[in-house]
Parts: sequence; structure tokens; C-alpha cells
Amino acid sequence: MEPEDFVEPEVAVTAAVIAALFSPRVRKVIRQGLVYGTAGVLMAGDTITSFARSVSRSFGQTRTMMGEQQPAAQPEGSGG
Repeated sequence: MEPEDFVEPEVAVTAAVIAALFSPRVRKVIRQGLVYGTAGVLMAGDTITSFARSVSRSFGQTRTMMGEQQPAAQPEGSGG
């Protein structure tokens, strides 16, 4: 291979990927990044789910309280 071949993007990317695959230090960093990234996604999902449940519960309580405060509507045809 000529030295100019290493300047081409395809060769440079391939060389970087191969170096990363065979380097234990790089594999460890990639693995840790994947683990921490997955944990972050799971935590974010739990937070969003908890927030949605809280909003839903609050909305339901508000509807219940508003329903109790309003006078009961008389059904149609009951006189009045």
C-alpha cells in the first residue's frame, strides 16, 4: 500500500474501526458507554412514565373534586 492510500476516507475509517476492535482499552470504553447509555435511557423512561402517571392521577383528582362541587344535574323529564 502506498502512503497516499491512508489519506483516503474509506481506508482511514476501516483502519480506525479495526484498531478499535482489537484494542482492549477501546472495547472497554465502548462497552461502558453502552452500559451507561442503556441505563440512562431506562432511567429517562421511568421518569417520563412516573410523570405521566402523576399528571393523570392529578387530572383525575381534579375532575372528581370539580364534580363534587358542582350541583347535581337533574335528569331530563324529572320535572322542575
